[in-house]
Amino acid sequence: MDHAVKLVSLGTAVPDHVLTQRDVTAAAQEVFGPRYPGFGPMARVFASAGINKRHVVKPLDWFFEPRGWPERTEAFLEGAGRLFVDAASQALEAAGLGARDIDCIVTICSTGIATPSLEARAAKAMGFRDDARRVPVFGLGCAGGVTGLSLAAELARARPGTHVLVVAVEICSLAFRLDQLTKANIVATALFGDGAAACVLRAGPDGIASVEASGEHCWSDTLDIMGWKLDGQGFGVVFSQAIPPFVEANIATAISGILRRAGLARQDVGRFICHPGGTKVIQALEHALALGQGALDHERQVLSEYGNMSAPSVLFVLERALEAGLPERSVLTALGPGFTASCAVLKSAA
Repeated sequence: MDHAVKLVSLGTAVPDHVLTQRDVTAAAQEVFGPRYPGFGPMARVFASAGINKRHVVKPLDWFFEPRGWPERTEAFLEGAGRLFVDAASQALEAAGLGARDIDCIVTICSTGIATPSLEARAAKAMGFRDDARRVPVFGLGCAGGVTGLSLAAELARARPGTHVLVVAVEICSLAFRLDQLTKANIVATALFGDGAAACVLRAGPDGIASVEASGEHCWSDTLDIMGWKLDGQGFGVVFSQAIPPFVEANIATAISGILRRAGLARQDVGRFICHPGGTKVIQALEHALALGQGALDHERQVLSEYGNMSAPSVLFVLERALEAGLPERSVLTALGPGFTASCAVLKSAA
């Protein structure tokens, strides 16, 4: 019997409100320009980010008012709940399954706090069984899409024939802060969007691709590179300017180690499918992995159309790679707080 874990389907969803980068730039100039003397040089990040538009859970004028934890949490629960249902429903439809066929739900989210967790809140609307196992995971940040897929694959492998649904949903726009006059906050305002992606996995004979292996590499003494600061207003972003050079200097060795532990080598990989954290990160990945400038074309397209949605972004890239046709072996990879590289090796079913 074939017990290889298969990716059975993939679905994505974004909220209805669309922000063009031109409108966000004008709004940032109005909000930050008079109060932050260094905004002029910083404003270039809006043009250089490689982003045309983004989708967010609230209209632009919502962000012009001071918002604390209650308002942000209300917006998170409403927006994340809707996106969870939309993405999960698409994945189930593509798999030819109903919600009652799902045996385990893995929920990945780092941009809001929900207790009960998002899959419990969505259970009635979705129609999940009462005995479906729930695995909510917080804190993985941008690496969450890959790590969540890998975790779901391990759960599916442990119980062959069962269906595992993984949903990555992030409402990054709620980290936009009027009160934080910092470079990190302005960069976040230039980059972040909201979205969700969902996959169904099963250990069995049929699927789009096999999840052949997975792994992580966490660098010590890197806690200050990426993450959240929490205060009375909500989440405040931690971004280090060192991310692109750190990626360029370290990612190739980390990925080679993950592949080696899986019995693979760099030459076995036909395509890297990467989280598009930003234009400079994409360029650093291309250089470090010797891919050639412009090789990460799906990544640039997703960044342009949706911004950085954190955990779901890499699954949006995977969706495009699937449509274009996967090579024999691909590596799904993302970087997140820790500072951590997460990888999943996909082998095409074609």
